[in-house]
Amino acid sequence: MAPLRDDGFELGEKTVELVGVIGGGTMGAGIAEVCAKAGSSVLVLETTPEFAEAAQQRIATSISRGVARGKITQEEADAAIARVRVTLDIDDFADRDLVIEAAPEIEALKYDIFGKLDKIVKPSGILATNTSSIPVIKVAGATQRPERVVGVHFFNPVPVMPLVEIISTLVTAPETAAAVTDYAKNTLGKTTVQAGDRSGFIVNALLIPYLCQAVRMLESGYATAEDIDAAMKGGCGYPMGPLTLLDTVGLDIALAAAESLYGEFAEPHYAPPALLRRMVDAGRLGRKTGRGFYNYN
Repeated sequence: MAPLRDDGFELGEKTVELVGVIGGGTMGAGIAEVCAKAGSSVLVLETTPEFAEAAQQRIATSISRGVARGKITQEEADAAIARVRVTLDIDDFADRDLVIEAAPEIEALKYDIFGKLDKIVKPSGILATNTSSIPVIKVAGATQRPERVVGVHFFNPVPVMPLVEIISTLVTAPETAAAVTDYAKNTLGKTTVQAGDRSGFIVNALLIPYLCQAVRMLESGYATAEDIDAAMKGGCGYPMGPLTLLDTVGLDIALAAAESLYGEFAEPHYAPPALLRRMVDAGRLGRKTGRGFYNYN
């Protein structure tokens, strides 16, 4: 082992080998998958035996698809699946070098999780949040190690999307951001960008107003969902239209991001459209529920 500095960081050696992921849903499972395929030992936290079984199956199924597509060998897939363990006990995270929280976009929930992790994870461990819009300093405040708290924002689907936003707060240690950036870039093979700690970071600060305006256009009867999407694909060269993108991301996720951005900046273009709220209230969240702006049943 490389020598330790006074603050617990290792010198001249990888600082991230054992990874924890809080939440085994779509994002958490994707993060666990890419970490396991990169050779890391991955521990995933779930809340019930049923959710734990579903998370394990979700990860294994996604990894196995890579074999069918010729992306990895069966031997590599088996090895990656074997590196993932799902637990119901947060105390199991004590030895993790990096813990990535991928819980729902509820500030109070994330704050509670970080407070618990701070008491459990070894002092040298880095705590990261995959939040898409909540300022990272808000969850860092739940810990006694805010210098070791950082934002690590992956994009859905994690195994496919190349980008990771690394978000440093006013008190994040440079070594913390450097260690996580190195892991995301050189171990996971992701493209990384550095962002300041403001709601929405880079991508969502630019994307959410665009998505909200598309919903307002549909809501006003100005154009149909199909024509809005076709126009942005054919006219701007986007791979998918804004309403299809909303269905893919999840309308509840987009609403939470818009609310966070509007709450911080109070600028009209961040305000969630009424139609977006009503669709979330109705449970029409997009692909994951079978119906959003389009019907997937």
